[in-house]
Amino acid sequence: MKILILGAGKMGSFFVDLLSFDHETAVYEVDVKKLRFMYNTQRFTSLQEIEAFKPELVINAVTLNHTIDVFETVTPFLPKDCIISDIASVKTNLKEYYEKCGFRYVSTHPMFGPTFANLGQLSNENAIVISDGDYMGRIFFKDIYSKLGLNVCEYTFTQHDEVVAYSLSIPFISTFVFSAVMKHQEAPGTTFKRHLAIAKGVLSEDRNLLREILFNPHTPEQMNKIQDELKELTSIIANKDEKALGEYITRISHNIL
Repeated sequence: MKILILGAGKMGSFFVDLLSFDHETAVYEVDVKKLRFMYNTQRFTSLQEIEAFKPELVINAVTLNHTIDVFETVTPFLPKDCIISDIASVKTNLKEYYEKCGFRYVSTHPMFGPTFANLGQLSNENAIVISDGDYMGRIFFKDIYSKLGLNVCEYTFTQHDEVVAYSLSIPFISTFVFSAVMKHQEAPGTTFKRHLAIAKGVLSEDRNLLREILFNPHTPEQMNKIQDELKELTSIIANKDEKALGEYITRISHNIL
């Protein structure tokens, strides 16, 4: 299959490496410097090169705030039977765009990032395939993700954003709060050091990714839940209420054990 990847960032590079030995691939990137380390693939910097390539599948791997703009830039140069796809971490507005774009489409989310995931060993990681869209496109991505050993889930666009708000927004927000009140210690405990390692990893993520996750329209609901729990815990601690603390720990333990 002739596959065009839009964007030569971390995930774009990952898909080039993943697909280039089994498919004819090309990567389109306006920043020429990012193409220096691409190999076993064609490297495009002009829309005319895309038109001549005639891709059968396009994987849009640019950041969310540019996803639709880049689609609108390249689609006039694509064959009408081409399947377009995205790997965005938040699907806001994508459903509406796809429904009016006139192209077959598929939307997925590989739920691992280059910061934490071992890209050579992904058997403990997950991927989401949106249930809307082109059947053959969904089969293609399901097959790729399954071969990587990923656990593949299927959700609607709305369900995807709800899941992401829960599974990513909560740990991101918790990490931000931890980092905001943290101070350097000469002799930090084991738990502190583990949290610190997570915080360093999250804060080294691409700022666009952090923005995408935190500006998910379902994130405020999760923040309200965190604030409610903090209020309850603050009251228990301020009153030194041992009975309430025991009940609280028992309740939250049921959520994770």
